[in-house]
Amino acid sequence: MTERPPAPEPLPHPVVDNHCHLDVARDEDPLPVDEAIAAAAAVGVTRIVQIGCDLPGARWAVEAAATHGALVAGVALHPNEAPRLPDLDAAMAEIERLAGAHDKVRAVGETGLDHFRTGEEGRAVQVESFRRHIDLAKRLDKTLVIHDRDAHDAVLDVIDEEGAPPRWVMHCFSGDAAFARRCLDRGAHLSFAGTVTFKNARPLREALAITPLDRLLVETDAPYLTPTPYRGRTNASYLVPLTVRAMAEVRGADLETLCAALEAATEAAFGGPW
Repeated sequence: MTERPPAPEPLPHPVVDNHCHLDVARDEDPLPVDEAIAAAAAVGVTRIVQIGCDLPGARWAVEAAATHGALVAGVALHPNEAPRLPDLDAAMAEIERLAGAHDKVRAVGETGLDHFRTGEEGRAVQVESFRRHIDLAKRLDKTLVIHDRDAHDAVLDVIDEEGAPPRWVMHCFSGDAAFARRCLDRGAHLSFAGTVTFKNARPLREALAITPLDRLLVETDAPYLTPTPYRGRTNASYLVPLTVRAMAEVRGADLETLCAALEAATEAAFGGPW
């Protein structure tokens, strides 16, 4: 078992990890949910958006959010999950039921398109699933959380065709400054993960630099995308301060001011405080 990274210095103002998978374990000794929440709170990450990516995960997210005050939930069929399903209609009906099951379900997501793991044979189903999730977010007044991997143009084509809901987030933003502007012009919030700390991520840092504070979010995507200097080890919400400090350095921003802006932008993106 790989030793967990040590806790970083606490942040001077609370922030929210707006995208986490507490139900996904990558090592033999995952932190129990209560401990994961407490470890995050101890360094200033006081709230978490728990994302469910398939039907079991979505059910788990709703239950976890209903049980833990620090959590809200997002529910959806991940774009790589949708082509594997035997009955998309039945699965979407279940997602709709879960999305309306509790007032702490704030988001429909993560949905979107993935041209990295899903080939041409599955992309039509991905697009159909994405369109249906957009419709669901609009009908239920939920935040839309988008997964975009190697599919920038295709994602925005669907958004333009369907029309985005009032609140939508580009999760784990992976584009450059030009793509950031295209998303921002359409009303998106951009969420930056530990990838912004990676040595080869200069285009991502350029995108971060031009994102307005009121559209800027931070996330872990834990247990994935652990920030430098612990890249490759298991990520968790308590490591958000590493990413936030890197973001402050890129922007030349006061750390406390950035934290306060991140908290306010996250509340705006996800429909208010919890």
